Amino acid sequence: MGMEKGHSETRERNMWIAIFGFSILAGIAAALYLAGKVEKTGIFSFINSAAIRKVSAVLSVVIVGIILWKTLNMTNTIVVAVHVAVFMLLGDLIGLIIRKGFGAGVSPRIVDLCAISACLVYLIIGWILMHGMWETDYQVSTDKNVGQLRIAQIADSHIGAGFDGKGFAKRLAKIQETDPDILVITGDFVDDDSMKQDMIDACEALSNFKTKYGVYYCLGNHDMGYYDSSHRGYTGDELVAELEKAGVVVLRDESVLVDDRFYVIGRLDADYGRASRLDTSELIKDLDKDKYMIVLDHQPTDYDGEAAAGVDLVLSGHTHGGQLWPLEYIQPIVSENNNVRGYERRGSTDFIVTDGISDWAVKFKTGCKSEFNIIDIN
Repeated sequence: MGMEKGHSETRERNMWIAIFGFSILAGIAAALYLAGKVEKTGIFSFINSAAIRKVSAVLSVVIVGIILWKTLNMTNTIVVAVHVAVFMLLGDLIGLIIRKGFGAGVSPRIVDLCAISACLVYLIIGWILMHGMWETDYQVSTDKNVGQLRIAQIADSHIGAGFDGKGFAKRLAKIQETDPDILVITGDFVDDDSMKQDMIDACEALSNFKTKYGVYYCLGNHDMGYYDSSHRGYTGDELVAELEKAGVVVLRDESVLVDDRFYVIGRLDADYGRASRLDTSELIKDLDKDKYMIVLDHQPTDYDGEAAAGVDLVLSGHTHGGQLWPLEYIQPIVSENNNVRGYERRGSTDFIVTDGISDWAVKFKTGCKSEFNIIDIN
C-alpha cells in the first residue's frame, strides 16, 4: 500500500483544529495579561501618555515572544507564555488570599517574582523530563507456553524533534544495556520534519542493535508523511525500505511467528481509515491460538476489538502520555484513545501505552517523562 495517501479521520482532524485554535487564543490572552503585568511594574512610568505606556508594554512582550519564537518555535513560545501567565495568575490569587484572609501586606512585585521563579523551575523540570529517557518496567503473566520473554518497547521518537539520528543511537545504547530478547517500535519513528540524513542515521543505529529475536515495527501516523515527500526528502515507502535494509521487520497488517513460541502482529495505523485496515480478528484467524500473540498498534483506539479477538498483549504509543499536565485527563474525553498511558487489562488481554521517548513538537513534558518500556513476560 502506498504511503502518500490522505490519512486523517474527521474526528481526529477536528480535534487538532480545536486544539490549535484554543492554543492560539490562549497565547494571545496570555500575552495581553503579561503586557498588563509589565505596565504595572512602572517600567514605562517615564512616558506621560497612558496609551503609549500600554503600547510599549505590549511591544515589550511581543519582542520577548519573537526571541522565544526564534529560539524554540511558535508552539513552545505559546507553551511558555501560557505557563508564565497561569503561574502569575495563581500568584495573584494566593496574594489576594493572604491579604484578605490574614490581613498581611504582600508586595505584588514579590508575588510576581515568586510566581516567575516557580514557573521557571517547573519548565526546567519539564525540559529535563522531555530530553532525558527513563526505563519503565512491566511484569506480564500468561498461561501460554511462551517461557520467559523480555520485550523492549519504544515509540514516538519523532527523530529531529528532541534529538537527531545520532542522539537516537545513544538512547538505543542505553536500552541495549537491559539485554532485551526483542525490540518493538510502535510507530512515529520519524516526523514530518525529520530530515533524511537523521532518518538514515537512526536506521543505521537500529541495524547495530543486538537482540535474540530482532527488531519489529509498525507504522505510526507521522511515519507515513502528511505533506509532500519533498518536505522532508523521502517518502513513507523509502522509510520502510531503509528500515528493512537495517534488518527491521516492518509489519503492515501482517504477522510473523517467532521461534515457534509467539507471534508479533503489526497493524496498519488507524489513520489509514477503518475500511483500509484489517480487524484484529481477521488478522489472527489463521494463527495458532495456543501461542502467545503480541499486537503492535500505534494508536490505542481499538481495545474492545483487540480484547474480543483474544490477543494476549497490545503495545501502543501515539498519546505521548498526555505530554503537558492536565492533558492526560482531557485527552480521553476529546479523542478516540482508550488509554493515554500505562497498563490496562480487558478480559484476557494486557494493554500497555508508552509515554514515548521524545515528542512531536513541544519541548517540555510536565505530565509524564520520556521513557522506554521493558516488559517481562512469564
